[in-house]
Amino acid sequence: MKPLLLFLLGCVLPGVGGAVGSMVGHRFGATGLWVGGVTGGLLASGAVGWIGAQAGWIAAAQRRGTALGSAIGFLVAAAIAVNTLSTPVGPMLSTLVAGIGAVVGSRLSGSRPAS
Repeated sequence: MKPLLLFLLGCVLPGVGGAVGSMVGHRFGATGLWVGGVTGGLLASGAVGWIGAQAGWIAAAQRRGTALGSAIGFLVAAAIAVNTLSTPVGPMLSTLVAGIGAVVGSRLSGSRPAS
């Protein structure tokens, strides 16, 4: 159940961070929109690791790897979304990549939490 919750958080939170960041960055034009979106998504990816550890879904030692996996997944998802804007399927499915990145990062980064 814990990996599923981490996956869902990893799918949702970076996307929300990217959306909020792009809204804030829009004030500074098209470049600000892109920079804000990426920055917001990366910050939210860091929060995935922190929230996962606080909730007990991952061990504290897995926090950094989870955040890094989520961030890499977010960047890949952003690239997929940008290149598939002609269809709603690509951007929607790309959010799964950040969640997968969070789970893979947590698995590769060390000890597991007590079940």
